[in-house]
Amino acid sequence: MVVLLYEHGFMFVLIHPRLLLAGFAIWFLATLALRLGGQHLLQRGGWRGTLILFAVSFPLMAWVVRRLCRRFHLPQEQWLAGTVSVALPTLLLDPFSSAFFHVVFPNMAPEVAGVFGGWMLWCCAGALLGVAIRWRTQP
Repeated sequence: MVVLLYEHGFMFVLIHPRLLLAGFAIWFLATLALRLGGQHLLQRGGWRGTLILFAVSFPLMAWVVRRLCRRFHLPQEQWLAGTVSVALPTLLLDPFSSAFFHVVFPNMAPEVAGVFGGWMLWCCAGALLGVAIRWRTQP
C-alpha cells in the first residue's frame, strides 16, 4: 500500500498497488476491446445506444469495484481509496485517448470522441458512487 500526501488539509490517500494494477488491466483490456470492436458500440447519432450504454455501465462499474475491493480483502472504510486506485488509470490515460481518438481508435468515427470521454467519466462516477453508498440491512 502506498500512502500519498496531498495539500488539502494534509489528508492521506491510500493507493492500493494490486487494485491499481487491476485498474490498468481493466483499462488495457477495455481499450483493446474498443479498438477491435468499438465501432459497434459507439456510433454516430446513436443516442438510444448511448443512453443504454450509460445506463448499463454505471451500475456495472459500481458492482465491479465492490467485487474487487472484496476480493482483495479491503476493509470497507478503505473502499473509496481502493476505487480511486482502480479508476486512476482511466482518469490518467483516457484524456489522451480522447485527445488522439482517431489514432487510438481508428475503427470509430471521430465524432464519437466526446461520447467516449463522457462515458469514461460516467464509468468512474459509477465506480465511486458504488462504494460511497452503503446499503443498510435491517437488524
